[in-house]
Amino acid sequence: MAASSQQVLRLYRTLLREAQGFTQYNYRHHAIRRIREQFKDNKSLTEQTEIANSIAFAKEQLEVIRRQVVLGKMYGLPGRLVVE
Repeated sequence: MAASSQQVLRLYRTLLREAQGFTQYNYRHHAIRRIREQFKDNKSLTEQTEIANSIAFAKEQLEVIRRQVVLGKMYGLPGRLVVE
């Protein structure tokens, strides 16, 4: 199955939106930075298998982010950091 650019863009936006859910500043900005770097690095992929593998990896990471956000909200630190 070939992924359209619209599907990839939707996945990118979903990852960024879910990463905004991290309550801690450092986790949130690290996740956002890594998402942007990975998509930027994979922008030049041409092989369909490489593209499919990258999309599958991004979907796995989306589930990881969702789980971590829930755990962070359950057991997170009270209050905000100075940098926020």
